[in-house]
Amino acid sequence: MSRLGTIGAKLYRGEIGYDFVGKRKLWYGISILITITAIVGLAVRGLTMGIEFEGGAVFTTDKTTHVSASVQQIQEDAVAASGHDAIVQKLGDGSVRIQIAGIDTTQSDKIQAELAKDLNVPANKINADLVGPSWGETVANKAWTGLAVFMVLVVIYLAIAFEWRMAIAALIALIHDLTITVGVYALVGFEVTPGTVIGLLTILGYSLYDTVVVFDSLKEGGKDLTKQTRWTYSEMANRSLNGTLVRSINTTIVALLPVAGLLFIGGGVLGAGMINDISLSLFVGLAAGAYSSIFIATPLVADFKEREPAMKALKKRVLAKRAAAAAKGETVEDDSSTAGDDEPFDDEPETAVVGQRQQPVRGRGKRR
Repeated sequence: MSRLGTIGAKLYRGEIGYDFVGKRKLWYGISILITITAIVGLAVRGLTMGIEFEGGAVFTTDKTTHVSASVQQIQEDAVAASGHDAIVQKLGDGSVRIQIAGIDTTQSDKIQAELAKDLNVPANKINADLVGPSWGETVANKAWTGLAVFMVLVVIYLAIAFEWRMAIAALIALIHDLTITVGVYALVGFEVTPGTVIGLLTILGYSLYDTVVVFDSLKEGGKDLTKQTRWTYSEMANRSLNGTLVRSINTTIVALLPVAGLLFIGGGVLGAGMINDISLSLFVGLAAGAYSSIFIATPLVADFKEREPAMKALKKRVLAKRAAAAAKGETVEDDSSTAGDDEPFDDEPETAVVGQRQQPVRGRGKRR
């Protein structure tokens, strides 16, 4: 068995573990700091909206046409020809993509001719695609509608399949992931295009996947929890989280590797514009989703559940039992930082005597 597999088995059996839920205030603080940074970046820099939302034109040279000018020189020529800001990309097939927002059909023909002259290529070797602002507004409205419907359906499903506390925790985690992803877009300066919207909607599913896996473990561990005095709800939640930790890490890494290839090779090396838009949102969203499912969603559920009268009473019984055991010089196994196991909950004493354990005395018969 691999080293990671061995660690995973020990986490599941409860032999090792980390107290994620117990340190939830630290994770909350980190998340608040990251979220504030994202919001400030969004407020200061704002989002760079693509022409699909603002309207404009995209000029693309034919892949058989060689353009020797640098990206900076092409950008200066495009600004001079149009009077608007321009975004220039050299694509992997050798063509050049020039995006200019805020121009109409009457201006595009003139700009196309000027670009052909500056780039020293025939005008018929430059393709012009025009996008009206009304189309972008329609796309944006549909995206917001789809996001709102998705959120509502998620909350309803989780409330039915699990409980409303888990549904609220998952919703907060999703908003957390979306805020961070949008903030990164603002700080990096990537354009927001329909590809970005597709990526954002995709990461919501990935984020929910890890969260639901942990919630399913919480649901199983919470059955008859109040009938025992070994663990509080937070400790049981922490055991469940540790038990699914390696699975969450594995699925996240497997998902991030191909997305990283799209982002750094497809977008960075080959210069594919649309791939950049989708891959960045996927990469940031997947990482944020894995973080929120471990450090945000489960601790929030534990916070919500610990406020219930039944769970408050359970916590008092557990602490009282441990205090009584400590007074007798015994050490009670609280397992607050270990993962779940297959042992059923019961109300039998769970004490471990310090020192050598006494073995049960077997009945001895007389020798004949």
